[in-house]
Amino acid sequence: MTDTAPTSRLFTPYRLGPFGLANRLVMAPMTRNRATADGSATPLMAAYYAQRASAGLIIAEASTPNAVGQTYPNITAIHTDAHVAGWRQVTQAVDAAGGGPMFLQIQHGGRIGHPDNSGLTPLAPSPIPLPETIHTPSGRQSAVVPREMTLEDIRNTVGDFAAAARRAIDAGFAGVEVHSANGYLLHQFLAPNTNRRTDAYGGSVANRIRFVVEVVNAVSEAIGPERIGLRISPGITFNGIADADADILYPALVAAVADKGLAYLHIAFADPDQQLFPHIRANWPGTLIANPVLPLDQIPADGGRNAAERLRAAGADLIALGRPFLANPDLVERLRTGAPINPVRDNYVTFAGGRAGYTDYPTLQSIRQETAIGAQDNSFATADRRAGR
Repeated sequence: MTDTAPTSRLFTPYRLGPFGLANRLVMAPMTRNRATADGSATPLMAAYYAQRASAGLIIAEASTPNAVGQTYPNITAIHTDAHVAGWRQVTQAVDAAGGGPMFLQIQHGGRIGHPDNSGLTPLAPSPIPLPETIHTPSGRQSAVVPREMTLEDIRNTVGDFAAAARRAIDAGFAGVEVHSANGYLLHQFLAPNTNRRTDAYGGSVANRIRFVVEVVNAVSEAIGPERIGLRISPGITFNGIADADADILYPALVAAVADKGLAYLHIAFADPDQQLFPHIRANWPGTLIANPVLPLDQIPADGGRNAAERLRAAGADLIALGRPFLANPDLVERLRTGAPINPVRDNYVTFAGGRAGYTDYPTLQSIRQETAIGAQDNSFATADRRAGR
């Protein structure tokens, strides 16, 4: 196989603040539910991330900053010493595999949670339940009505994000990504259909972005702004979210954090043809990571290469890919050389546990070795037949 696009900037180095990236491809954060019941990362997870160490930047899966923020069973967390120790084995494994920097995504589920998962009633900006079921150890159950956060709850949660960020650095991460997307707690404060508050955290756009800005400020003070990314998903309806005024809200949010010196802004499910994307690009002074819109039930035959190039041409500095990295440990090489792409085995994406559909996806090297062994076996068999054995 030969390089199909030797001049593509996707495969050139990039400077992310103090961190050097070998290429401009980012492994997006993906919840895989392989942690222990208490939220600690495992040796299997270390192997999974180490397999994908060729990504320029790895953003490790969503980890909760406190117990009440837990969403589903066996997700990771970062609020105890055990969590730090679990994640440290992951960062060390990636480093040993020659990987670049890793950031840890910090996510509070808000109303996306269940007492059967966390042992606690979920918290949210307003007592509006998720209009969907929640996965629990005993199966899917109806979501419960969350408890509306008090001002003390808000202050404590801001502090929990800062403490989680410090723990992430202790665990060997280069930085953290504050998750304000996909319908989780911070996004719930942003969206008018999940935030019906009448105090300083609800109502106007300025009030609804306040909690996110306070979290960003607190995390910045804890570990430094150059170690922080912020993820947003304008207009995305995941988890019952309705961004009715996204065209007003997100420019205001971006403006509120644009001068803070953050490592990056990460737009999930970015579409270069939508008006918000070029507006945000024009008004964001730093590194912009864009995660393209790809089919949820399959990986394109090109592994997302075309979508990545479109976003790069539209101004994205780095491109985050999810499922393509999930099924292709050596995705960078496959995209660079135009090699075939492994499909995702959907029945193993989440909740299944174990190696299947997690660390057993073949690499190009393993396929070549198997092909060579098969050819050698066929050669021996042919020789045996000719010799009459």
